[in-house]
Amino acid sequence: MERSLELGNMTRVQEFVLLGLSARLGTRGVLFAVFLTLYLLTLLENTLIVCLICSHSELRKPMYFFLGNLSCLEMCYVSVTTPSLLVGLWTGPFHVPFTACMTQLFFFISLICTECTLLASMAYDRYVAICCPLHYPLLMRPQVCLGLAMTSWLGGLLVSVVKTSCIASLSYCGPNVLNHFFCDVSPLLNLSCTHVALTEMVDFISAIVILWGSLLVAIASYVAIGRAVFRMSSAAARHKAFSTCASHLVVVGIFYMATLFIYARPSRIEAMDLNKVLSVIYTVVTPMCNPVIYCLRNREVQAAFRRTLYWSRG
Repeated sequence: MERSLELGNMTRVQEFVLLGLSARLGTRGVLFAVFLTLYLLTLLENTLIVCLICSHSELRKPMYFFLGNLSCLEMCYVSVTTPSLLVGLWTGPFHVPFTACMTQLFFFISLICTECTLLASMAYDRYVAICCPLHYPLLMRPQVCLGLAMTSWLGGLLVSVVKTSCIASLSYCGPNVLNHFFCDVSPLLNLSCTHVALTEMVDFISAIVILWGSLLVAIASYVAIGRAVFRMSSAAARHKAFSTCASHLVVVGIFYMATLFIYARPSRIEAMDLNKVLSVIYTVVTPMCNPVIYCLRNREVQAAFRRTLYWSRG
């Protein structure tokens, strides 16, 4: 009873202060230039991929359908977190209204959950193409591809509605300082002045289902692909396939390991600098690497790009 009266007399937090990535003035200037370059490069890469897939009929295949979805997602994804990172590097700690913070959190959770399931769908697509080539046109027909993509987007949206609603309903009585460069789950839970066990459990269960579930699908797909590649008679074909799979696995592995380390825990995490570094990996680095690993090294995409350059010059 006394605890309830005490909370009732407290003023609800109306805004949060984001400390940003770095507090050192000299370091902030260098990091601002680096991350602005990475942000613009990510937007350019993904815009190019979407334009190529939409303008070339030979790229209208299931694999490129998923890659186009991934590129659209990456552009939205980096545009949710990177601008606040850049503002923090330019101005130092800055104030974010409560509503704006929850809005950023909503889009971030939705997009990161969508990316997890979309990466799993892409791994499954490659599994079917390599291990079941005769059944590929049936198993990956347009209706199935559309269903997988819609499930990824709508699933991420549903999870985000539940998680954001739980976090927004908590009481924040102060302090209001977030040791992060965007409004993330764990720093917000650390600031709540009410009991957060239910919210933590919802966060943990969703992380287990989305992150671990999609990761297991991706791992199973790539293991099956590896076995199929190992049985190939041509050494050159094996080397090429293993090179492609290895690059995919590196990017997928880095993304999943960083997100699992931060989110798949049944308790609040102290907002340490390590968590901010890991957040940079899956919010900035992997979105920039994905277009290169998945698309721009692909011969069909390169051929389509050369034809586009030829047409523009003509």
